[in-house]
Amino acid sequence: MTAQKKPAPIDVTVTFLEMVAPPAHYPPVPYNRPIALLKARSMPNHFYRYLIDRVGRKWHWVNALRLSDEALAQKLAEPERDVRVLHLDGVPAGMFELAPEGDDMIELVYFGLMENATGQGIGRWFLGAAIEAAWARSPQRVVVQTCTLDHPAALPLYQKMGFRPVAQVKETVFPLTMPERADILVRP
Repeated sequence: MTAQKKPAPIDVTVTFLEMVAPPAHYPPVPYNRPIALLKARSMPNHFYRYLIDRVGRKWHWVNALRLSDEALAQKLAEPERDVRVLHLDGVPAGMFELAPEGDDMIELVYFGLMENATGQGIGRWFLGAAIEAAWARSPQRVVVQTCTLDHPAALPLYQKMGFRPVAQVKETVFPLTMPERADILVRP
């Protein structure tokens, strides 16, 4: 068996966005669609890793996957952390994660749809649900970041929903090989 070649690092531009007031209104729930949005409680590491992998594989979401079991369990146990799982037609279809940053800010840490849910007209509503959940905590601002590896519609959608860019930085992403990914995903 030959060793898999390590993927080349990818240079990206990260855009930081913020919203300083809640939107005047939120997109309505899509009708005639069996949709459920559930807040995850006591989430096991393996399910969180599954969500991050299935939502973010195409976009190289690797940071959370690289956390040790202990660090991930500690993160998921934080009482103010809020992970919600979207279900469409009875199966997982996306997720978002909110976390406080200081006393006056909520970060939309992760937001995305799985491939089975893209192109079905639910992304705008789903982002609205994430924004509404963030503002329900009464912060002074809500922040999110996206990068040039994310879906091309991500940045325009964030802006349409009321976020405004406040900064950009250059970073490098180090993709996982498939054996590395497989090893991470089979952990308990």
